[in-house]
Amino acid sequence: MTLASPALALPPVRSGFFASLAPGGAKVLFALATIAVAFLFAFPVLWLLLTSLRPESGVYYVHRGTEFTWHNYVEVLQQENILKAFFNSFAISTLATILSLGVTVTSGYMLSRFRGPIPNGWFSVIYVLRCVPYISWVLPLFFVTRQWGIFDTYWGLLLPHVAVHICFFSWIMKGFFDGIDPSMEYAALIDGCTRWGAFFRVALPSAIPGMTALAILCWLYTWNEFLFALMLTAHKTPILTVVMAQFVHELGMEWHLMSATAMMALVPALIVTIFGQKYVIRGLRV
Repeated sequence: MTLASPALALPPVRSGFFASLAPGGAKVLFALATIAVAFLFAFPVLWLLLTSLRPESGVYYVHRGTEFTWHNYVEVLQQENILKAFFNSFAISTLATILSLGVTVTSGYMLSRFRGPIPNGWFSVIYVLRCVPYISWVLPLFFVTRQWGIFDTYWGLLLPHVAVHICFFSWIMKGFFDGIDPSMEYAALIDGCTRWGAFFRVALPSAIPGMTALAILCWLYTWNEFLFALMLTAHKTPILTVVMAQFVHELGMEWHLMSATAMMALVPALIVTIFGQKYVIRGLRV
């Protein structure tokens, strides 16, 4: 009587390029690729920083010499329209985020929980508007804001931004609410809660990670937006992205001042991104 020999566990056979690498070579190659991609994304920012610290006569030779100065930032901050543009951009971004969340959260909840002609019609409306390129909105919005007397005002910028956010972020909020088990809401309705009570007490607290992610994305989108700000504002409501573009004029390009303004504009967005990164990741994984 012979005993069967146990099967030998053979290592998996690798083929292709990674099979020819030495042990650990794939990790080294991946690390090098990661460093190369990170440098590719960081290089424009580093070049922008160096340009903002160079004198006007040395911006075209930013890679040469060691002469740096803070005068560009001082000169930018002395311009009244720059400070006003910073305030306007911050205010409009914050207000647009608050108004957009107030609409998109209820809109996403309706699309997720209700069926009927009203939700289906609303879904069709935002679907059609989402398919329309934003650039085709600009001319009609220009005439509408002029007709309503809100051109070059906060409302003239807030309403288009909120409309854009509703068309896109309602879909995202619908996905968040689809991932929340509605059984707790049914239990709240059985216990005597109204539909609004179940929404505020059960569904809304469960959607806070998604709402936080949307708030950050809304704020960043409005802060960086240029097209609506260019066409729907003038001198009364200067916006940072538009003011930054005004450094390009018929006499040339003031690279040193534009770079300094751009670096200052990066700071609020960088702060929001750093502190909100975990909420965005957590929200998008709900």
